[in-house]
Amino acid sequence: MAPNGTVLQGIAPVVEAVEAMQSSGDRAKKTQAVDFLDKFQKTSDAWNITFQMLQAEGISDPARMFAATTLKGKIIYDLHQLPKDALEPLRNSTLTLLKQYRLGPRPIRTQLCVCLAHLAIQMTGWKDVLPMTLAAVGSEQESMTCILEFLRILPEEVTEGRKFNLSEEEVQERTSELLEQNAAKVLQFLSGYAVASPSAAQDPQLMACIQSWTREIPLSDIVESPLFPVLIHALEAPESFDAAVDCLCVMIRETRDVDENIRIVEKLLAQVVLLRPKIATAAREEDTEMFNGIARIFAEAGENWVVLIARMPGVFRTLVEAILETAALDWEKEAIRHTFNFWYELKQYLVLDNFAEARREFASVWSNLVDIMIQHLHFPTPENEGEDLWEGDRNQEDKFREFRHEMGDVLKDCCEVIGPTACLKKTYDQISAWFQTYGTQATATNVPHWQKLEAPLFALRAMGRQVPPTENVMLPQLVPMLVQIPDHQKLRFQAVMALGRYTEWTANHPETMEAQLNYIITAFEHPSGEVQRAAALSFRFFCTDCAALLQGMSPQLQQFYASVLDRLPSDSQEEVTEGVAVVLGKQPVDQVYAGLKAYCDPVIARIIEMASTAREPKEKAALSDKIQLLTIFIQCVQPPVEPPLPNPAVKFCEEIFPVLARVAELFSDFTPILERICRCWRYMVLSYRTAIAPLLPELATKLSAGFAASRQGCFLWATDSIVREFSDDAEQMDPSYPQAIYSFFDQQAMTFLRALNDLPPEELPDVIEDFFRLCQDVLLYHSAKAIPSDLMANLLTAAISTLALLKEEPLMATLHFLRDLLAYGLPTAPFSTFDEAARQTPPEVQAAVRGLVLRQGEQLTQRLLSGMMFTFPHDCYPDASGVLLGLFQLVPVEAAGWVRATLSMVPAGTVAPEEETRLIKNIEQ
Repeated sequence: MAPNGTVLQGIAPVVEAVEAMQSSGDRAKKTQAVDFLDKFQKTSDAWNITFQMLQAEGISDPARMFAATTLKGKIIYDLHQLPKDALEPLRNSTLTLLKQYRLGPRPIRTQLCVCLAHLAIQMTGWKDVLPMTLAAVGSEQESMTCILEFLRILPEEVTEGRKFNLSEEEVQERTSELLEQNAAKVLQFLSGYAVASPSAAQDPQLMACIQSWTREIPLSDIVESPLFPVLIHALEAPESFDAAVDCLCVMIRETRDVDENIRIVEKLLAQVVLLRPKIATAAREEDTEMFNGIARIFAEAGENWVVLIARMPGVFRTLVEAILETAALDWEKEAIRHTFNFWYELKQYLVLDNFAEARREFASVWSNLVDIMIQHLHFPTPENEGEDLWEGDRNQEDKFREFRHEMGDVLKDCCEVIGPTACLKKTYDQISAWFQTYGTQATATNVPHWQKLEAPLFALRAMGRQVPPTENVMLPQLVPMLVQIPDHQKLRFQAVMALGRYTEWTANHPETMEAQLNYIITAFEHPSGEVQRAAALSFRFFCTDCAALLQGMSPQLQQFYASVLDRLPSDSQEEVTEGVAVVLGKQPVDQVYAGLKAYCDPVIARIIEMASTAREPKEKAALSDKIQLLTIFIQCVQPPVEPPLPNPAVKFCEEIFPVLARVAELFSDFTPILERICRCWRYMVLSYRTAIAPLLPELATKLSAGFAASRQGCFLWATDSIVREFSDDAEQMDPSYPQAIYSFFDQQAMTFLRALNDLPPEELPDVIEDFFRLCQDVLLYHSAKAIPSDLMANLLTAAISTLALLKEEPLMATLHFLRDLLAYGLPTAPFSTFDEAARQTPPEVQAAVRGLVLRQGEQLTQRLLSGMMFTFPHDCYPDASGVLLGLFQLVPVEAAGWVRATLSMVPAGTVAPEEETRLIKNIEQ
């Protein structure tokens, strides 16, 4: 495989292309260069040319790097291009290159190490990998960095799960040969190097190498070897600190099966707890790197030994206190993140009765943790009032907001361990202390030290989900304080949000509701949009949980709704609408129609007005948001009316339907409006079920016309809801409806097929996804009509054509449809029911599926195999395999022939001969 020393004429075009690709010149030339290099990497000539580039003088480092990367790709993916007798020269040449680049540049050396590792994996006859590599590269000091890098890379490449051109048995055998059988030799080699010199003991490459082999060398052997004290000592040296932390964390992770590794855990624990003084030292010196590293070690130990901590709280208390200390002293609020998962995992054990002793042992720790979390929740305090808290750094602000919610989760854990009352008392004490100290000083424009009040308010809000509505010790004291919180923007926001968290408690304490509701409603007048959004959210919670208490306030709520709606952003409009709609849904049936009219007529009038003037995208988007409000009412207001009594909500739907249909016609080219209208129509079916039947003919007509005019998938998923509801098996239904619904689907399918005929599938991905999801339900609810029909052959042809797509969602929908269709060719239908007779597929349906498969199975097989080899996203493989399996279940002999015929058409070199032979053999078996 090495160059023969003659002309190197193949190098020049490749080098020039690499230089063109990296230049800042002509964009077209760069694109042309990328295309040339991409094609070059696939050729057989690339083998020799890459070696020539790596051995030639005067080649730039980027060109050499490209050559090394190309060689790696060829060895990993294209080794089948070479005859077997060329593998040994290839290995020898690669070893020669590795020695040539043993001193660097490092990126090229790394690529060559990967090359050699993959040759070691795939050359199953190469038994002396480590001795040969050591002999080729050399064992002198200057070569040790290269040797360590190869040793680090080898287990990573073997175990990373890449698909090798080997059988499962060969992979297992090769893994054993390269790793398990070499583990003792590698341990001996690394131990000898580690004690050879002080510089070797602090070599980050050594730590990385130990880390890489930790899963292969028995951990007990490492802990008992000279490597372990070297690793611990490496934590004292700045140059090896990070690598030593990484390595120690991996070793701790390997002991997570604590019962099997209890002796190793004891040894590791003894060393880990000795690191605790470094926490205070790093915090005092503001050594961020050391603090984060030590925090990681403690958090890793806590997470992986958590079951032992719960079993033996006395033994592990020092470790838990160390983790608490890292949380307390974290001045930058970065390292504390490492501890969050530990507290969650420990909580999972402590809440169990079996660990009551540990819960008592650690109660003080968790109590202190609440104080620490609330302290970290404080916003920064600027030097001068009114200054930007973040000095313009919005990224820092976003990180702090995210961080606060993570700490809120820890506070929930605290509630579960020491009880919500104890946690609430801590927030009460801080809020009360603020009122006592600063309450009289607060004014409308100035609230002193507001951060000290805002933090416990946030904590109170965060803990709400873990506080039961029966808590009657602290909440009766806290809630009256919340409605007295000053009007400072951040304080009002947190107070309003906190009230929204405790609405279930309020439902059991109606005497407190009026003051809270007034506090929330007045927040709608606050100049801050953030406070208004908080008010809308809390208002929704109040209406949802206190709907029974608010039934008598319908007129006041209607007046409030009309007054605030247009002043709110769209998401808050939806929150408020959901709130009043839930209350309306609790009204007596005879008041529902009038209530819907009162709430929605102004919305309808606004929709009509906006539809007459909307021209710009922003105006059209606002119109679609208004339509969504109608959908919310339809979702929430579902009066309990039994057929055949008329449903008052359906009467309202019949009145607004013409308005929505007209808007859909006016804006047939604006997808968001069409999607909102179809969603509204869909929920008319989902909410009122068969009671919507009087509207059905007109609804079907508009859905069919809308899809034909716009070719938007939303009309299909609205159709889907009708197909599901008005199925062959639906009870209490006019027998003519299922046939009418199937005819309706037939129209939609013909429109879809015309669209697919006019446009390539790539331009209709969403429509394809929606259509084949619809087809799945047609198979489920109308299989007896759909499968034997002439239409199904056209749908199968369409499905096969869409398998050429590259987008995952439509592919998944199509593959699911194909799996379901093929399953109807078997005696038992592919759905669950306790009625076994209902699961029996009629013979005529089975025969229809088999006929479809015999006519189109070969084309389907070609598309499936082509997709699985070249184009399908990874997540589509299981379903594509399922379709292929379905073909074999139905027509095994024909399917095997189709697979063989398809593989024979694949370009030479695409599939390794061994892989093709193995596949055919498995199929025949």
